[in-house]
Amino acid sequence: MATPPIAKDFPALPKSFFCRPAELVGPELVGCRLVKRQSDGSLLWGVIVETEAYSQDEPACHGYRRRSPQNETLFGEPGRFYVYVSYGIHHCVNVVTHRSEWANGVLLRAIALPAEPERVAAGPGLLARRFGIDRSDDSCSVCGENELWLAPRPAALEQPVLVTTTRIGISQGHALPWRWYLQASRSVSKRARGDRLPPVSAAWMPDGAVTA
Repeated sequence: MATPPIAKDFPALPKSFFCRPAELVGPELVGCRLVKRQSDGSLLWGVIVETEAYSQDEPACHGYRRRSPQNETLFGEPGRFYVYVSYGIHHCVNVVTHRSEWANGVLLRAIALPAEPERVAAGPGLLARRFGIDRSDDSCSVCGENELWLAPRPAALEQPVLVTTTRIGISQGHALPWRWYLQASRSVSKRARGDRLPPVSAAWMPDGAVTA
């Protein structure tokens, strides 16, 4: 069977990786891989190329004003998925970080997938849709205990060049430079002003990626 050897290429990140503030975990998640074991045993995976950090002490965080049944996972132990619905339409996938009883997490904003169009998961909603992630995945471990997990960076991305910028799509907390993306990727949801889209010949893509 091919599944076990393939799985060995995607070892799960340890819980200790997530036991740090979101602004430290966020940039280090860029280049890591989101992996899902599908019903037929095959693995769907992609490389995270854009993230954003959120913390309870700043107004853009879901846990800033109050704790509720909807955001309870964000206050839980680190190393779990926090999945919420944006505008009643799109699911957004986050990873809980730092410590329990403190709302802290990293939003996965964009992923590049091999053998697929470069912008198939260029945005939180598109990302969740492509991986079939919804509220049923909320509070599940990201450390390999379930069919959806996070794996380390491949060797080709051990030292990625990142762009650091302010967050987007929020109404408060604009000044914090808590968004990061892989500069060489064409799968980022929105580039910083003045940062041009790299040409296909100079871009980084997972093996087998398809240009738009």
